[in-house]
Amino acid sequence: MEILAYGVQADERPLLEQAFAGRHELRCLDVFLNRDTAPLAAGYPAVSSSVNAELDAGTLALLAAGGTELIVQRSTGFNNIDLTAAAELGLTVGRVSHYSPYAVAEHAWALALAVNRRLTRAANRSREFDFRLDGLLGRDIHGMTVGVIGTGKIGTCFTRIAHGFGTELLGWDLAANPECVALGMTYTDLPELLSRADLVSLHVPLVPDTHHLIDAAALARMKDDALLVNSSRGGLVDTAALVETLRAGRLSGVGLDVYEEESGVFFTDRSIEGISDDVLARLVTFPHVVVTSHQAYFTDTAVGQIIAATVRNLDDFAAGRRNENTLVPRS
Repeated sequence: MEILAYGVQADERPLLEQAFAGRHELRCLDVFLNRDTAPLAAGYPAVSSSVNAELDAGTLALLAAGGTELIVQRSTGFNNIDLTAAAELGLTVGRVSHYSPYAVAEHAWALALAVNRRLTRAANRSREFDFRLDGLLGRDIHGMTVGVIGTGKIGTCFTRIAHGFGTELLGWDLAANPECVALGMTYTDLPELLSRADLVSLHVPLVPDTHHLIDAAALARMKDDALLVNSSRGGLVDTAALVETLRAGRLSGVGLDVYEEESGVFFTDRSIEGISDDVLARLVTFPHVVVTSHQAYFTDTAVGQIIAATVRNLDDFAAGRRNENTLVPRS
């Protein structure tokens, strides 16, 4: 099959080309898939999208009109895809149902440690030969109470690491995970978790019930010196409320790998023209906030698994099969 891959990162491209060689004809673009770029796919029976694609009804209609039959997204999340519109247009849609949970969990801990020990501020000072310790006081993770919101595969990996640090574990989910319970986790309701935890890490999917799960009221319940980490989906956090919380001098540190308005900003270079998003611009000015651009998944292991699943989605579609990655089956 001929496939047009959108939003391909420089480090990702050789891995994609190697995996597709001899199997499918691949063309890679660094631009994201949206209404403006969808016409580029005319004549391609399949497209591959990245997590920042805007696959609304209008974009999908343009793809279908150009002859596209299959969309394979190189991510687990699919809240950016109008699945109802895809089904109505006769488009088959697939995703990557899972990849290395360790990649995301380890990055979440990297963010937690960075904001707790003020590593960004310390590194920036060192570049200017300022080796003072003023303002760099952190806390031991050992002995902290860690609240894990969502204890699926990634949340469980995060919990194992937290257990290794020697922390008290609190969990919140629809059902208790026996593996986390065996590590000493106590499940509780969300208000209690937020009020007791020294570190809160988010690992739930973005669905209507979890949109702005961490809103102004939730932030008000957290300790003044708590740490907050989000490596799941940006829409879980009301970012405007988070900025107001930080302006009030609350929270000891925040590590974010995702942002609710990241589409069109993350994965791009805005160092010259800047950004027009005042909330994000204000957020990154806080010295105890670290923002990374949705890179938690970005390890060679995880990306390799994502690409392998994408190739299998194409193989199965060409053979008339569906698999566990299928979101909208062939009509």
